[in-house]
Amino acid sequence: MTDVASDLLARPMRRRSREITDRTEIDAILASDKVLHLALARDNVPFLVPVFYGFDGKALYVHSASAGTKIEILKTNNRVCFEVTTEHGVVTADAACDFEAKHRTVIGFGRANFVDDVAEKTRALDLIVSRFTDRKFDYPAEKLGITKVIRIDIDSIKGKAYGFGEPRPEQPGETE
Repeated sequence: MTDVASDLLARPMRRRSREITDRTEIDAILASDKVLHLALARDNVPFLVPVFYGFDGKALYVHSASAGTKIEILKTNNRVCFEVTTEHGVVTADAACDFEAKHRTVIGFGRANFVDDVAEKTRALDLIVSRFTDRKFDYPAEKLGITKVIRIDIDSIKGKAYGFGEPRPEQPGETE
């Protein structure tokens, strides 16, 4: 992990009452959605892309065409940040400035690695497809050959939630 990533994730969450520290709860969020926002960077220029993904409990998997901006950036910088948010909504209030976002969110840092092993590639595609259907598919060799599968090895991860049931008690030192 880079020093910047370490610093960002080592910082205590400002609203600790909203922080999810239970890895089981974080994994449940990762397992429950279909779209992950993948942040990349090249020469200090950020690039953010939504992608379908799979999660095997340890790593995230995304797929892509063999060429394009995402692939070109990953060839030069495999450090990524990712975000998954579920159960979007708004918690309304009497004052406009008191409206809050209802959400369950996971943010993490990791390293993207291109998967060349056919068995791992097939397993990753099965993980991604299983989010949409129970059907099983075969992947023709020519399609596998032109499809990039990217495994994101997670270096660090945090979760945050707000707007569900009774709020967790505010922690000393929390500010608005």
